[in-house]
Amino acid sequence: MVLSTEMSMAPPANCRKRKCPPPGLGDIHEDMLERVLARLPPASFFRLRAVCREWRAAAASPTFLDACARVPSRDPWFLMLSERARPTVAFDAVERSWNPCHAAPGSMPVAASGGLVLYRAPATGALSVSNPLTGASRALPTPSQGQGVPHLHAIAMYGSPYRVALFTGEVPDLSMSVFDSSKDSWEAPVALARRSETSSTDAPAQGGGGGDDSTVYFLSKSGDVVATNMQRNASKQYSSVAVPSERGAGEAVAYFLGHSGTVVACDTATRTFAELPRILPVHYEYSIDVVACNGAAYAVVLSEYLDTASLRLWRFADGAWRQVAAMPPAMSHGFYGKKADINCVGHGDRVMVCVSSGDVNGCFMCDVGSDRWEELPKCISGDGEVNEFLAAFSFEPRVEINV
Repeated sequence: MVLSTEMSMAPPANCRKRKCPPPGLGDIHEDMLERVLARLPPASFFRLRAVCREWRAAAASPTFLDACARVPSRDPWFLMLSERARPTVAFDAVERSWNPCHAAPGSMPVAASGGLVLYRAPATGALSVSNPLTGASRALPTPSQGQGVPHLHAIAMYGSPYRVALFTGEVPDLSMSVFDSSKDSWEAPVALARRSETSSTDAPAQGGGGGDDSTVYFLSKSGDVVATNMQRNASKQYSSVAVPSERGAGEAVAYFLGHSGTVVACDTATRTFAELPRILPVHYEYSIDVVACNGAAYAVVLSEYLDTASLRLWRFADGAWRQVAAMPPAMSHGFYGKKADINCVGHGDRVMVCVSSGDVNGCFMCDVGSDRWEELPKCISGDGEVNEFLAAFSFEPRVEINV
């Protein structure tokens, strides 16, 4: 008798196949899940928190916050400022979306660094630091000058752990006070010495002009008497930008506008300052702001010439200002005759320009490396109105950063 070794693979007639559900995020180990969620863009993460209790609980987990801290960098959000009292929003440059943010009530943002924003109370001069993503905040101790800061000129925020520098006085008598968050204290005020290098105010500028900070009066094309004294928007009254200093680890060079429109550079490492030459002659009408991109400072200038308007980006190098980018004429011509003001902010290789006047309002983004410009989408509020923004501050959206 021959025995068959073949086996039938067909299932019994009365047996049903059981289907296994495909693996999903619910089957991922908790540690791996937290790593995945930490890599999500912040806006996506906040939307996905509502998926289940497990994901919502992950947001408060210390191991999740540690996973977020291991993400080396995040694309910036831009905290937008408006004259009207509306909920605070930020623009996500990657997803091109508007997202709600937290703000310090009764205070104005004056500086930002990393994932934190520095606020100042206009009535008292009190300073506080806040994470606009989580709303966590703390008040800074009062500077050694006493309540408030007399003759405050500019405020800078830089480094990690963060530092805050207050620049007081008038050119050429400038002083600086620095708050170190790692020590939770203010250093004593120090006087800044004027630098005498040829790359500062003694250098000739392309377009003329010197380093004199005095006010000059002249007649505009329309016959108006115009003063060269710089009038800053209240939302950027103490604005400055900070780039790393080559002379000291953890130190910075802060750039801000003098009252006559010159750019002032203060080095916190050497306790010195310099006035950079003017970009345009003193009798020109123009709006100017300074920004920081990729560790360098730039000046953004909106000016009118030959019946049109131009918006250009300049960098100071080798003792002179050199143009590195310009808005296409078809876009900038719309600002002609509008007496528009610009307020700008930079982050990475991006520069946001907020243009505002009684007749025109818009926000534009420039990629400095490629000189590519685009207008941002309109931000529609809950009542259907278009939000008009005057200025912005950039920050990294990080939920793990403490104040």
